[in-house]
Amino acid sequence: MRNFTNKVDVQINSNRLLSDIHKYAQYGKTLQGGVTRPSFSIADHDVRTLLIQELESIGLEVNIDGAANIWGIKKGNQKKKGSIVIGSHLDSVPNGGEYDGPLGVLMAKEIIQTMIDHNITLNHDLEIVSFTAEETNDFNLSTFGSRSFVGSLTADKLQNIYDTKGNSLHSELKKVGGDLNQFAKMEEMRKSKKVFIELHIEQGKRLERNNIAVAVIDKVVGTYRSKVKVNGESNHSGTTLMEDRKDALTATAEMILSIERYCNNIDNGVVGTVGTLNVSPNTANIIPGLVNFIFEIRGSSEEQIEKAIQTIQESWQSIAKKRKVNVHQEVFLNQKPVDLDYDLVHILQKTAQEMSEPYMTFSSMAVHDAAHMSTISKSVMIFVKSIDGKSHCPEEYSHADDIEKAGNLMLQSILKIDQELV
Repeated sequence: MRNFTNKVDVQINSNRLLSDIHKYAQYGKTLQGGVTRPSFSIADHDVRTLLIQELESIGLEVNIDGAANIWGIKKGNQKKKGSIVIGSHLDSVPNGGEYDGPLGVLMAKEIIQTMIDHNITLNHDLEIVSFTAEETNDFNLSTFGSRSFVGSLTADKLQNIYDTKGNSLHSELKKVGGDLNQFAKMEEMRKSKKVFIELHIEQGKRLERNNIAVAVIDKVVGTYRSKVKVNGESNHSGTTLMEDRKDALTATAEMILSIERYCNNIDNGVVGTVGTLNVSPNTANIIPGLVNFIFEIRGSSEEQIEKAIQTIQESWQSIAKKRKVNVHQEVFLNQKPVDLDYDLVHILQKTAQEMSEPYMTFSSMAVHDAAHMSTISKSVMIFVKSIDGKSHCPEEYSHADDIEKAGNLMLQSILKIDQELV
């Protein structure tokens, strides 16, 4: 075995990686050409089995923790303690694409295979991880695997969690090798994780607009969500004159537009969304008396988020008064922005420069497992260009040459991190 510093002649096998991506996409393939593979589904069970078999076939020691996260380890030469972890997730949204999540896991597998091919042994152990239930699922527990692993979700909190079919989380975890009763063991496991690197498609257009293949991610934005209830008054749509109406839906429409107007006029990357809307009584000849919706704001600083919320809520007060409705809010998520590790960001930037690979540095506008892993280890992300910014849909796509550039940047960065990290 030999130790490498930074050998630019060592590159991933992009053809092998692309073959893996297309092979894994067959699990949960939809008639529309997408992938439906939510955690704990049959397709998820099958793809887990495939990954475990393939990791074992290349000589990795495979373990499954209490949250059913899959871990494979390539032992280092033991000159340095702890492990460098690479990976992402294999589950998908309904009718999603081939790349969101699986690219990060399969790139991690490809990098490890490349090191085996070139007889490279690191000073640290190198681990691959596939986290459970990163995407929204029937248990309403997104980023479940990483949050559980770092201790944000505890077994006590999860004992009485059920999906819409009445299945308990406890029973579904056991089917894929996890166990709430084994959660305590993850506390000892996480002590050895020194670095986490996650490669992901951008899911946006910043790289494409600049014709650049890769980005180094230095921050994950914060996310604020609240349940909003707009109470008006239901009445006959024909006999109630316009001036006598207390229409909850038209008030809501104006409130939604006020979110859009604020975000369009602020040049700091803040984005606002209403993606869920329930109207009551939802009948053609009755004025809507009640609307429930979910309000979301994302921004790269707490100050940005707080300012957006305050300004938007002030406009809602004016709308409610003008339209004679009442507005109530219940906050259920207030996730702060996360700064990724400065040293790792610098190493990735330096490596890209040495490789003469153009890159950008910016924040991730979506929350990923790396944000949670940052609470227990040095963490960083690499983005690869998404064509037309498409994600969570069958049209999701990244060019092979862009994927190869991102993979080689990740590989060379791991070699450098292994040398420079204590």
